[in-house]
Amino acid sequence: MLRQLKMAVFPPKCTVCGNFFHSANRAENDVSGYLNLAQEVGRIFSELMSPFLCQKCCQGFVPVKSPLCIQCGVMFKSREGEDHLCAKCMKASNKIHMARAPGVYCDTLMDIIHSLKYQRNMELARPLGIFLFLFFVQTWGKNTIDIIVPVPLHALRMRKRGFNQAYLLIRQWPKLVAHCGLKGYTFQISSQVLLRHRKTISQVGLGRKERQKNIQNAFRVSDPSFINEKRVLLVDDVYTTGSTVNECAKTLLRNGAKQVDVLTLARV
Repeated sequence: MLRQLKMAVFPPKCTVCGNFFHSANRAENDVSGYLNLAQEVGRIFSELMSPFLCQKCCQGFVPVKSPLCIQCGVMFKSREGEDHLCAKCMKASNKIHMARAPGVYCDTLMDIIHSLKYQRNMELARPLGIFLFLFFVQTWGKNTIDIIVPVPLHALRMRKRGFNQAYLLIRQWPKLVAHCGLKGYTFQISSQVLLRHRKTISQVGLGRKERQKNIQNAFRVSDPSFINEKRVLLVDDVYTTGSTVNECAKTLLRNGAKQVDVLTLARV
């Protein structure tokens, strides 16, 4: 009763457009219930983000849909045909086995990632983490991933920002596995095995070749025995050109990883 009165007097403000709205507040009542929604990514996003976004902005989420590249996950401009390798993956020496993202980096999804990352809107990390977890379960089968690793920040940037948004997205996943009673998802999470030992400038605004040069040899593995012959899932917020995750994958594979997949919230 008090909560309903509070909502009526002080309705939430939409994170994206800033308008006041009335929230159904359905977000995390039953995480396991969302597993039954299969590939309804847009609906899952809308329900999880309903305490933070108005209905109009919830509808601004653009899901990644087939046809897409079976390796890097980029959507093709043509909406006809089946999934297949894109021209870049055919030509390039891509170190990534498979990359996927639930949403396109535009409109609502871009705005809330910026809100979390640059405006320190930390309350978004939990629902976005649940959303990404559900997509992970839908996309990767049981016993396909051994270790989940967030793309690391350099120590100086970590100190300045105060958090690694990639780690915030995955830190609750073991509890979600237990909560949902999922069998066969026995992965470990490590934020210390892959380190960014060389400070780089921001990748924002750089072209593909500039990004590759900027990020080259920026990572190292702290303990190769931890990833030896393991299937690794790299997690980040946005997949842009793939330069960063490819450099991470190259480092992991060179140090003994069996396979490296990539999962991000958004795909440019």
